[in-house]
Order: sequence, then structure tokens, then C-alpha cells
Amino acid sequence: MIQFDYLFRKILFALITLAIVIVFNFFLFRILPGDPVKLLFRNPRLTKQAQETIRVQFGLDKPVWINSERLQSGDVGGIFDSQFGAYIRNLLQGNLGISFAQRASVNQILSERIWRTVLLLFTGEFVAIIGGMFVGTIAAWRRGTWIDSTALLVGLTTWALPTFFLGILLLVLARGTLPTSGMVEPGASQEGSLSYWLDVGRHLILPTLTLAVGSASAYMLIMRSSVIEVLAEDYILTAKAKGLSTVQILRDHALKNAMLPMVTIVALNLGYVVGGAIQVETVFSWPGIGRLIFDSVAKQDYPVLQGAFLLLAVSVILANLITDLLYSMLDPRIKES
Repeated sequence: MIQFDYLFRKILFALITLAIVIVFNFFLFRILPGDPVKLLFRNPRLTKQAQETIRVQFGLDKPVWINSERLQSGDVGGIFDSQFGAYIRNLLQGNLGISFAQRASVNQILSERIWRTVLLLFTGEFVAIIGGMFVGTIAAWRRGTWIDSTALLVGLTTWALPTFFLGILLLVLARGTLPTSGMVEPGASQEGSLSYWLDVGRHLILPTLTLAVGSASAYMLIMRSSVIEVLAEDYILTAKAKGLSTVQILRDHALKNAMLPMVTIVALNLGYVVGGAIQVETVFSWPGIGRLIFDSVAKQDYPVLQGAFLLLAVSVILANLITDLLYSMLDPRIKES
């Protein structure tokens, strides 16, 4: 069972981290060069009155941090009468704002794209975890052989490759054999049908491989090191003396004790995977959150960028919180530290 004080401490740290992320998320995009207002005022026929109306509509007429004029007059409400104050109020109401470029709710824009990114991340991580653990276990069991040397060479090489470079490499190699852009062929099948999902699966192959290769290398190296350490324990020697087969030793003794470091690295790697998803979705034009972020940076669409980054940050914080709790259940000694 998880102790209450340990659970409270972890949740408190997660909330503090989230608060810091929210503040940082707001000011990060305000320091970017350029003026997002110019994006809204591209039409030269707009009158000054119309421009001011749009400025008020998006809250761009207010100060970024605090309303110093109201504070100087003794009005404490000036602290909240600002773009930051409106940002916090909207967050508390579950409202992420209105997109500058698309003139639509950020909640709606993100909800239409999030499942595509989740699909890509889930398949990529699933392939990476299964493949990395399998290869790492075999390399550890055959330590010092050509199998181990080859796994290390390939793993270190692919781990060092930038995600976008690996994506471009696969894109060139697979051109003409697999879909290299988009999620489906336009108009090829009705959405929701079997042929539609088969088409999605074909378009998902290259992005999944690109996302999985780098993560699988990290998982393989950690799993190999962990299994080698476990195989040096006395109880493994006892299991061999009992006549247990290789499969039985790995399954019943080695893997169970080697899984603790894997639980940690999977959670820590989620942040890198999310960053890699932005590059992968850009290279393969996968219409998810990552591609949306790439397009929104060029358009200086602050509300979309804030909403997307906050969504990704919350997912990483939750993943780390769940991992901490799961790790404490697997290893009770963690709760004592």
C-alpha cells in the first residue's frame, strides 16, 4: 500500500511543477520576436475602429503582466486586469482561448488533433518498449558474443541519430513503397470504415519506426545493463544449479528484478518522445499536436501554442507522478527515502 504522506508529497510536487509550467508557458511566447497583432491586421482595409475591436476581442489591449495604472490609483483589481490575469481565469474555467490564426476555440482545435498524436505516441512507445526489452535481454544473456556487440553498435548508433534526420532517412528509403506524408489518402475511403483504418495503419508505419528506433535503443541499453547486473546475483546461480532452463531463469527471476530501472526510464523518456513527436509529425506531415505546434510557431498563434505546450506538459507531469507511485509499489524502500 502507498503511504498517505508519500502520496501527498508527490501530488504536491506535481502541483507545484504544474504551477511553474503555467507561468513559464505564458511568458515563453511573449518574448518571441515579432508582433502577433500584425497577423490579425493583414487586411489593409480594416479601419482603426475595427482593429481596436479585434484587439479588445483577443485581450491584446491589456498589459501583459499587471495594469500599473489601476494599481497606482489604488485599485487592487489591476493585478488581474491583464493578459496574464485573463489567461489564469480562462484556465480555471477550462478555456484555453481563441486561436489568432484560425479564429476557433483552442479546446476544439486540440481535441481534433490530440487522438492522432496519442495514436502515434502509443504505437511508437509500444514498439520501442517491446523491441528494446527483448533485444536488451538477449544481448545481456549473450554478453561478449557477436550478438551483444552488434546490438551495442546498432543501439548506440541509432540513439545518437537526431529524430528528424532518421525520419528524413526513412522517408527517402521508403519512397514509392510506403506513404510518406499525411494520415490517409484524401478521398480514398470513408472515415471510420475498415479501409480507412487500414490506410491509417499504412501511413503510421514510417512515423512509428522513426519514433520507436531512438527510444528502443535507450530501452535496450538500460535493459541490457540491468539484466547483466541481475544475472550476477547468487539466486541466478542457484536457479542454474536447480536445472532451470534459460527461458525459465529469464522469465521467473531475471526479468522481474530487472524491470525497476525500466519503469523509471520509460517515464523519463516520455518528455523526449513528446519532443521527438513534434519533429516526426513535421517530417511526415502527420496532422497531430506536433504539426500544429510547428505551424503555430510560424504564425505566432500564442493561444494555440500555450494550449498545446500546457497539454504536453501536463501529460509528462502525470506520467512521472504515476511512475513514482508505481515505482514505490514495486520497491517499498523508495517510500522510506
